[in-house]
Amino acid sequence: MIKQLELFGLIPVVTVDRAADALPLCRALAAGGLPLAEITFRTPAAEEAIALVHRELPNVLLGAGTVLTPDQADRAWAAGARFIVSPGFNPRLVAHCQDRGYPVLPGCMSPSDLEAALSMGLSAVKFFPAEAAGGVPMLKALAGPYPAMRFVPTGGINSRNLMAYLGLPGVLACGGSFMLPKAALAQQDWDTVTQLTRQAVDSMLGLELRHIGINHPDAGEAGKTAERLGRLLALAPSRDSAQSCFVGEGFEVMKVMGRGEKAHLALAVNHLPRARFHLEQRGFQFDDSSLVTDAGGQHRLLYLREEIAGFAIHLLQKQEAP
Repeated sequence: MIKQLELFGLIPVVTVDRAADALPLCRALAAGGLPLAEITFRTPAAEEAIALVHRELPNVLLGAGTVLTPDQADRAWAAGARFIVSPGFNPRLVAHCQDRGYPVLPGCMSPSDLEAALSMGLSAVKFFPAEAAGGVPMLKALAGPYPAMRFVPTGGINSRNLMAYLGLPGVLACGGSFMLPKAALAQQDWDTVTQLTRQAVDSMLGLELRHIGINHPDAGEAGKTAERLGRLLALAPSRDSAQSCFVGEGFEVMKVMGRGEKAHLALAVNHLPRARFHLEQRGFQFDDSSLVTDAGGQHRLLYLREEIAGFAIHLLQKQEAP
């Protein structure tokens, strides 16, 4: 479950006053690229809403938020929730969830909270309320003495600070409701929810064209192209290897006939496994034999199986923090 939440990267936190609204709302989230929701137990409609979505939209991953008691955890799980989230650290609730096999993310905001979580064998917690508790600087401070703990910041997360949180190594995913504005929910404007969700996902993935790789039959032909491009752009060829050289950062001049009928496109992403997961949700498939990892096992490069208009396409992990 923890790995799945990490691949989603963003967990919509949903509060519904009418259980019936949960269905179109979750459909809108799924259409925007996030088929999951943490439905909070802040209203009497929560349990029914979870059950309704679980029955009608089985592909939507459901969590129950603002769970305060073991009874609420049991009711949420019976209704169809598959992870439990609480605002604070309640040892009784955590132990109850662990005894019954419910994945649980208790709220923590201090070293003492984290000590308690570690003592109960937890490897991931909710950081709440994120912004009020010190935000990104506080999380960086906590990561020092607790490097193995993973965090799901929630509370004050929005489109402006999302990537500041997700760029931290210890952050598993972020919880937020900024793609669910109150006005849109009140008017049942599900198209706006879909649009804002899609924008949030696109921002999280950070897809951008990094370079074009141009195929050549040999190094001689590649040299001619590199010279002409260099003269055009007033740049000297660089990053020279047996396979290719670069002209600036935008052109990789291949000295061999690489992948792609014409050339290849490199699309840089913020988090390669997460980008793969979301693009697979959009129907794309990847060639696992092309996967390149670094010395630490982190994914660095991965090709799509298909070519588009004669171009092979690969994802490229950004070197810099997003």
